[in-house]
Amino acid sequence: MSAKQRRDLIFLGLSGIFITNALLAEIIGGKLFQMGPATFSLGVLPWPVVFITTDLINEYFGKEGVRRLTLMTVALVIYAFVVLFVGMAIPAVSFSPVTDASFSNVFGQSLWIIVASVIAFSASQYIDVFVFWLLRAKSGGRHLWLRSTGSTAVSQLIDTFVIIGIAFYLPGKLTFNEFLTTSAGNYGYKLLIAVGMTPLIYAGHSLIDRFLGSDESHHLIDQAAHASLEKP
Repeated sequence: MSAKQRRDLIFLGLSGIFITNALLAEIIGGKLFQMGPATFSLGVLPWPVVFITTDLINEYFGKEGVRRLTLMTVALVIYAFVVLFVGMAIPAVSFSPVTDASFSNVFGQSLWIIVASVIAFSASQYIDVFVFWLLRAKSGGRHLWLRSTGSTAVSQLIDTFVIIGIAFYLPGKLTFNEFLTTSAGNYGYKLLIAVGMTPLIYAGHSLIDRFLGSDESHHLIDQAAHASLEKP
């Protein structure tokens, strides 16, 4: 397998993991659950995987890699919105195990989440990229944990409050106090997970380095850094 094929395979694999978990978060995000005193959207479960893949794509493929993947994911989320909207408009037969009311109750809420996500996800991903490369430049390429956790901390603050505000507060599913409490709880969870998953970032980094080979890995990282730090 050539070096280019290995690079393409890494990007394809990370992209598949990223998109799958992002779409899962949209589909299951309408369900709220309680853990201790805090209320969470079920969508928080797949998002830590998105954090990891975003940082790895940033590291090896730079700003352009993340931007292309973000645009692709937004397009797929919109496609999911259209399919769900059409599905809700098609009446179920009388013997369908899933009734129109049940389908709409579950996926109707998901439509709000998808609208919120398109806005929040796009903004947070671009902010994540900006903070990631700002911290990388300030640290001279050292401290992977700093740029990984730092970019997630800033981007997810915006993502969490925007998506819960649009998906739950605006349609009247939550009061303002519930919105603040739920958003703060979800953000706190994401921040703790981002810190706790730092070893996985290093593990992913190590696996990619082994697959690509040390020389090719360093070349790809340097290429990504040069392109990302040169372009705004």
